[in-house]
Amino acid sequence: MNALKTTLLLGLLSCLLILAGGAIGGKSGMTVALVMAGVMNFVSYWFSDRIVLAMYGARQVTEADSPEFYGLVRQLAIQGGLPMPKVYLMESDTPNAFATGRNPEHPAVAATTGILRILSREELMGVMAHELSHVKHRDILISSIAATIAGAITYLAHMAQFAAMFGAGRDSDDERGGGFGMILMAILAPIAAMLIQMAISRSREFGADAGGAELSGNPLYLAGALRKLEMANQQIPMHANPATAHMFIVNPLSGSAMMALFSTHPPLEERVKRLEEMTYAPR
Repeated sequence: MNALKTTLLLGLLSCLLILAGGAIGGKSGMTVALVMAGVMNFVSYWFSDRIVLAMYGARQVTEADSPEFYGLVRQLAIQGGLPMPKVYLMESDTPNAFATGRNPEHPAVAATTGILRILSREELMGVMAHELSHVKHRDILISSIAATIAGAITYLAHMAQFAAMFGAGRDSDDERGGGFGMILMAILAPIAAMLIQMAISRSREFGADAGGAELSGNPLYLAGALRKLEMANQQIPMHANPATAHMFIVNPLSGSAMMALFSTHPPLEERVKRLEEMTYAPR
């Protein structure tokens, strides 16, 4: 159901992108929107991992640098039948983690130094199992595509705003978008894109929680970690780019009430509840 839901939501995002292009430039605008999405997805697929790792100053570590953390990731990768990912550390007191990489054959996981300090080995195992579950199910690629299309829609909406200000879109022929449609698209498209992207991200988080619980062997490992991480992120919010917030295991922007309202992550209580239900469900 999650896979079907994600496919439908990605389809809605794509349709919204085409409509946004059409509102600005008619049929020509639709073509430009599709080309733009293609270019942005190409860049996202090949370079998004390097960009986000550099953005947070992540440094690659070896087993000699961090034997316990590296060994834990290797153990989980073997259990999950995955290639050994590149392992990165970020110097930050805020405990958090994310996975990246264009496919399961080129994975990378990153964790902050703060998360290594506050979590037990079992809790850290639950977190990294969650991240490797993202890798295994290609969630990184899905979320990157969703973020890229949503970004393209927002960009087109800004173009529509400027075009409307200077009187573009008033011609009635087929090759021009209507002025009213342009204004409406400029206002509604970014909101719709954000809501769809959030729905995709939340759906994938639930899936990664379940997959991580199975990989680690105990759903309570991750449930306990989530409680600690949520509390710590409220006390020490991370200075994160909103465009990358969906990548982290807990929302790094949760210190802001407005950001929490439009969070890319499901409510913590619901995530913990589902994990506990996995623990007590009959097998």
